[in-house]
Amino acid sequence: MKTKTPDRIELAKALEKELNYKRFIHTMGVAATASCMAMRWGADAQKAELAGLLHDCAKNLDLRKMLKICEDARVQVSEIERTSEALLHSKAGAVLAQTRYGVEDPEILGAIRCHTTGRPGMTLLEKILFIADYMEPGRDVAEDLPEVRRLAFTDLDACLLRILEDSLVYLETKGARIDPMTESTCRYYQSVRDGREEHV
Repeated sequence: MKTKTPDRIELAKALEKELNYKRFIHTMGVAATASCMAMRWGADAQKAELAGLLHDCAKNLDLRKMLKICEDARVQVSEIERTSEALLHSKAGAVLAQTRYGVEDPEILGAIRCHTTGRPGMTLLEKILFIADYMEPGRDVAEDLPEVRRLAFTDLDACLLRILEDSLVYLETKGARIDPMTESTCRYYQSVRDGREEHV
């Protein structure tokens, strides 16, 4: 049974009003990148585009509003997420995607929910959104972007692990708190690369 999805044009119009312009341009870049990656890897391009459009739908909210959205939906929030808009917007965004924008597809909601930290055993769509968010055309800070963009279309798991490892190094260098889920995700995909089983 096909689940109901919002109209992409109407959704883009709504997001243009909800997000600041820089965030909106980033959102459109992620949606386009994710749909292209989906075509390359045999995923559903429409689902990838929709996940890209909605991945940051809660990004402009303050932390208090994000917490309220998650609490009302009975979404579990970790201690570190309670103090970080950068982390919590993923879970709050998944709730809004369903309640405000009418997304019913659990695969799309799951991709939005984990697009910031990843998770062990990610689905194809989750990997695509995570990578697209990191490397969309407007991104220009990370030094390894050319290699990441090459890997995104040649070796998806190697690309995912490269982003995870580089992100952890960056956060450690900055002295920032690291979400345990990011560390767990990185260890999981290192074990996949090395051919080891890891229970999560």
